[in-house]
Amino acid sequence: MDKRLYWLALGTFAIGVESFAITSLLPQIASSVSVSLAEAGYLIIIYSLANAFGTPVLAAVTGGIDRRTVLVSAALAFAAAGLWAALSSGYGGLMAARAAMAICAGLYTATAQATGVAIASADHRARAISIIVGGTTLAVAFGAPLGSLVGTLAGWRGTYVFVAIFGLVAAAAIWRLIPAGLKSAPIPLSQRLGAITVPGVPVALLTMWLYMSGAFTVIVYLSVVTVDAMQLPGGLIPAVLLAFGIGAAVGNIVGGQCSDRFGTIPTLIGATLLSSLLQAILALAPSLPESTRMPLFFTLMVLWGATGWAFAPPQASRLARLAPASAPLVLSLNSSALYLGIATGSLAGGLVLDHGSATQLPLVAIAFTVLALAVLAAGRLSWARRTAPLLG
Repeated sequence: MDKRLYWLALGTFAIGVESFAITSLLPQIASSVSVSLAEAGYLIIIYSLANAFGTPVLAAVTGGIDRRTVLVSAALAFAAAGLWAALSSGYGGLMAARAAMAICAGLYTATAQATGVAIASADHRARAISIIVGGTTLAVAFGAPLGSLVGTLAGWRGTYVFVAIFGLVAAAAIWRLIPAGLKSAPIPLSQRLGAITVPGVPVALLTMWLYMSGAFTVIVYLSVVTVDAMQLPGGLIPAVLLAFGIGAAVGNIVGGQCSDRFGTIPTLIGATLLSSLLQAILALAPSLPESTRMPLFFTLMVLWGATGWAFAPPQASRLARLAPASAPLVLSLNSSALYLGIATGSLAGGLVLDHGSATQLPLVAIAFTVLALAVLAAGRLSWARRTAPLLG
């Protein structure tokens, strides 16, 4: 496999570290910039919204520009925004820095995948994309715990410096290794958004939005759940993220294999059912004896990470099969739905913490996940006649 793909993946790794490590840094950030924990959670909402809505626009604007130029510019701007975040003295500056990071992150990821396809041979294109996306998976599995550990040792500002360094290294490597002259015909924004009208796609995107809303109602505030709900030491937060990340890495592989073997919809329904069950157990876990609570919590994190990330491969496969002629466009919309889910979950979790307690977060998460399950079930029935060959 072309080694240049791994340098492209370094950029998605840096982006993933920042995106997921911040969940453990929210209490530090809230204290540092003198805001409530829920207000600190709005930093994730602004990131998600900027990524969801900014990426399609920028991708359309830069579609005809040399891809190496776009990638290097996006990586350098991401690193600069990371340093801006590290040096921010107030909440407003940090909010603006995260919005800038989100737009750069979305543009980099979309362009990196297109570049990977361009430099890979025809029979290795799927693997090329999996390597680049694998940078995000590794960030969840190992980068987020490492970023959390850096935050514990050097503060949340140290984590942003750490992420910025990765962005600079990725930019330098891409400039040296990726050839100039890789371009594609620009796709107008109207055509990108038009892919949402393909039959079955709106329901699939709604499912992704609801599913991710449920997951991130808890994930965003995992540090609070660990300390306040589970009554465990804050020093265990990096280990909690590592447990979740290991499960995510395994689930990403298992989800793809199950999708190929059992079909996309059965795999999505299975992952959603399991997530609902695990969220219900998590809601009950704080009432258990301390000797049982810790091992159960870590087990839940591994299993929940696995079921959460098992959802992504069949969801992507489902969309690609519903709209094979517009696969890149519908997958871009799927990414926007994912980030809208993160924003919704962050907002819902923040409201719960404002008016309730961390122990109630899994209950709200279950509501979103059950809605996603209902949409999946209803969609399967309504599509069965006209799209049976596409549903696996």
